Amino acid sequence: MLNEKTEIRLSKFMTKLLRHDPKAFGLVLDPTDGSCELKDMMRAIRSQPRWASITLQDVEQVVRNSDKQRFEITNGRIRARYGHSYEKIRYEPGIPPETLYHGTNRHAAPAILREGIRPMGRQYVHLSEGLQFATLAGSRRGELVILRVDTAKARSMGVTFYFAGNEVWLADEVPASCCAIDDGKGANKR
Repeated sequence: MLNEKTEIRLSKFMTKLLRHDPKAFGLVLDPTDGSCELKDMMRAIRSQPRWASITLQDVEQVVRNSDKQRFEITNGRIRARYGHSYEKIRYEPGIPPETLYHGTNRHAAPAILREGIRPMGRQYVHLSEGLQFATLAGSRRGELVILRVDTAKARSMGVTFYFAGNEVWLADEVPASCCAIDDGKGANKR
């Protein structure tokens, strides 16, 4: 069993393998869902001297304990559910709940309220059904601000939403007119 510090380091390395630079480690990901054979990923991990003794149970621990449920293992394959930066993964369009949330910080919020939510170097905008994931994402870079996204309005403006799993939704971008600051009382502030 990995200790917490080692688990976090392995999670970051798996993120690099499955979301950002698979080719550098000899991995070929399926372009439809970003998955690869678990055994191939294990080989890539173990090829690094630091991770030579990693076991399947260690990888399963990382998948199970990931705070944002970034990874998924199904039928001998593993994938990152979202957050890819190397090639655009395709997702099936879906109809999200009426409200989704986006976590950001106090400095970025004014620009988002003027220009909308954009992927900013990622393939998609990340949104969540609940406040937990939005809070995790937004609290990394300063004072947290939660934005509410009116998905019905966004859909009427042509925005397509994609379900990435575990309460996470993706979109190419979200217009500013569909976003408002969530004050925690159900009221929106523009």
